Amino acid sequence: MVIRKYRKGEELELMEIFISSVHKNAKPYYNEKQLVAWAPSDMDFDLWVTRIGGINPFVAIDNGVILGYADLQDNGYIDHFFVRGGQSNKGIGKALMTHIIHQAQIRGIPELTSDVSLAAEGFFEKFGFCIIKKKRVLIRGVELHNALMRRQLVD
Repeated sequence: MVIRKYRKGEELELMEIFISSVHKNAKPYYNEKQLVAWAPSDMDFDLWVTRIGGINPFVAIDNGVILGYADLQDNGYIDHFFVRGGQSNKGIGKALMTHIIHQAQIRGIPELTSDVSLAAEGFFEKFGFCIIKKKRVLIRGVELHNALMRRQLVD
C-alpha cells in the first residue's frame, strides 16, 4: 500500500469512498435517516471539489485503487478520515493514521484533534486519542452524535 497526497481529478473517487464509508462502515452506529443526512447521494460535486482541494488529503492506494483518504491540517485537526465501505479492518486506516502521526511529528504539531463518529471512536482510541467532549451535531436538520477527540504528540 502506498500513501501519497491526493491529485486533482481524484475528487469523484474520494466522494465515492466517503459515501460508501458512511453508508457501510457507520451503518451499525447510525440510522438510515442519519446516514443519508451525513452522506446524501446527491451531494454537490462542485462544493465537494472545493472541499477536497481545501483539505488536501492523503490517499491510501493498493493496486492502483484508492481505498481510503485522510487529511492533516496545519493546526493538527483531522477533518476527513474515511476508508472505502466494506474495506474496514484491512490495515488501510492503520496505514493512514500512522502516516498522519508521522507527518504531524515532522511538522512539529503538538497535538492531533478530530470530530470523530461513533463508528470511528474505537479506532482513534487505539491510536492514543482520548474523548474530550461528546457532541450532538445537526447535519441537514438531522441530529448525529460524535465526539471531539485529541491525542497529545508533545508533552
